[in-house]
Amino acid sequence: MNIFEQQANEFRQRHIGPSAGEIKEMLQETKLSSIDELIQQTVPADIRMKDELAIPAAMNENQYLQHIKEISLRNKLFKSYIGQGYYDTITPSVIVRNIFKNP
Repeated sequence: MNIFEQQANEFRQRHIGPSAGEIKEMLQETKLSSIDELIQQTVPADIRMKDELAIPAAMNENQYLQHIKEISLRNKLFKSYIGQGYYDTITPSVIVRNIFKNP
């Protein structure tokens, strides 16, 4: 295994979370039977969510691109007033020479 594979594996392990075996070991150590029991004992009931989150079903890449395109079609185009008409202003050479280039 080269250094890049090793670093990738370490990164994955740090960010994926505990394995089933590690969870079982932690629950045994805390003398709890499940993660739900752990949550019930640690998170106050008045701040726990009562209902499931209303998360839409997962989309594949093509479905998501279509979804984003539909959203983008609702955009409204407005005239930009950034710059307020001051475009490509030419500074006279005498100003450039005597003010900007004067040491």
